[in-house]
Amino acid sequence: MNRNEQYERLAIILKEKNDVLNDSEAVTWVEVLWEDFETSLAKAGEPYPGEAKAFQYVIQQIDAYGAQLHLFQTKNEKFKHLMSKRNLH
Repeated sequence: MNRNEQYERLAIILKEKNDVLNDSEAVTWVEVLWEDFETSLAKAGEPYPGEAKAFQYVIQQIDAYGAQLHLFQTKNEKFKHLMSKRNLH
């Protein structure tokens, strides 16, 4: 399975946890979580353990936070596109 297929599979899992996200938002969140895993390892100087470990990391994040991702708030421009215009109150 290539990385895009893995992203799609993870997005389906995320949408099972969070029905507020649309398909595009779910894929974007998966990409961000995957990138977070890779970036954190790189910053720590750790070797990349492979896509299987990245996949497992994203699954763990989805299990822990997936249902609330649509509530994520940030001032970081990198993540602004993930903020929806939904009324959360």
